[in-house]
Amino acid sequence: MVYPQELGVKNHFYSEKFNNPIVRNTQSTDRPITEKRNRSSRVKDTTSEGKFVERLIKISRVTKVTKGGKKLSFRAVVVIGNENGKVGVGVGKAEDVVNAFKKAKTDGRKNLIQIPLTKSLTIPHPIVGDVAACKIILKPGVEGSGVMAGGAVRTVLEVAGIKNIIAKQLGSDNLLNNARATIVALENLITRTEVDERLGV
Repeated sequence: MVYPQELGVKNHFYSEKFNNPIVRNTQSTDRPITEKRNRSSRVKDTTSEGKFVERLIKISRVTKVTKGGKKLSFRAVVVIGNENGKVGVGVGKAEDVVNAFKKAKTDGRKNLIQIPLTKSLTIPHPIVGDVAACKIILKPGVEGSGVMAGGAVRTVLEVAGIKNIIAKQLGSDNLLNNARATIVALENLITRTEVDERLGV
């Protein structure tokens, strides 16, 4: 029979029932515990960031001709929002797609706006947004009508949390300018209380 003293391990206890020493080493268990704590903290961070929804509108490949040859880069257009009235459009450029997407996501967080939503999850009044040659017309929709829009306009409206709306796109078909025109239109929305404050009612 092997006694605990012969094992040369300080941290142990002896089981008389089975005539076997059971050895526990705290040094081997310290590292996994710390790793589990770090992993749990990372999960919390990802869940806090996961409140925002990211939608990729377009990734374009940009080639710049220089004296030494052609330089290849990527441009990403991303819409980010919490589907509850906050939305923003970001643009990022990098030498690879992953970094371009990360930069666009960071730029979108910097440009977040808050829009007013009614009880039927639509906009309070019709409005028009203009950017460059793009013109976007937005009108409130009846409850149950859904999002009647297409392209980048539909993506922005869905990420903003609007469920019932009618949108019309006029002019240019540029996805980035259409998304920005939609943001301009949503940013200029006002509520009835704000109108009453302006009129002094």
